[in-house]
Amino acid sequence: MVNFDRPISTFSSRLKAISSARFGVRAVAAVGALALVTGLATPAVAATPTSHAQAVGNVAMVPAAKVTTAAAQAAPVAAVAAPSLQELHPIGTPVGQATLPLSPDLMKNAQAIIQAGQAMGLPPRAWVIAVATSIQETKLVNCGYLGASNDADSLGLFQQRPSSGWGSPAQLQDPRYAATAFYKALIQVPNWDKMPLTAAAQAVQVSAYPDRYAQWEAQAGDIVRAFFGQGPVVSIAHQVM
Repeated sequence: MVNFDRPISTFSSRLKAISSARFGVRAVAAVGALALVTGLATPAVAATPTSHAQAVGNVAMVPAAKVTTAAAQAAPVAAVAAPSLQELHPIGTPVGQATLPLSPDLMKNAQAIIQAGQAMGLPPRAWVIAVATSIQETKLVNCGYLGASNDADSLGLFQQRPSSGWGSPAQLQDPRYAATAFYKALIQVPNWDKMPLTAAAQAVQVSAYPDRYAQWEAQAGDIVRAFFGQGPVVSIAHQVM
């Protein structure tokens, strides 16, 4: 994986085997309404769904804005209540925030990360931590093998290594698989949802630069909000739906 500011994570070998999961996408079209995008067909772990990951049968659905006019783009209507700032940033955002220029391709990868968290029944705080982590690790780029540019055998959106038990090379280059693997590790961290984002991310990633995750928290929250039709990057979210 590409080396973005730090050596690869040496996350412990406790993640010996992570099963692949099936994903599907369903569009529900209506005039002036929103598209609802499915996540995993079967949740990867047992968890209590929140109001932001509504279950329809066995499918968790992600709301996103479908904008048809400039006016609607400025103020889209969400089919499900958007997460509050308290849910996204329960202890606030630290100073020194940075911004990554976003493209539809990068936003699509962020969408897959959020969908994986919803499919597991995890709350919005988990999605923010995962998106911010991926921004720091790979700038939301799904990295394959890049020869000398790779940091060891790191792959995918989170610089995960097959040699450390995260999964096969093919699995780690599947954004939803990689995100699910990250979440499975995150929820093993005691009080992960009550600690600073950078501490939660570092507990999983074991970075040589543990403080650098913090700078992406605000933008990670904006990315999550965009798929609920809110915030400054909603127009980019619309392009990937």
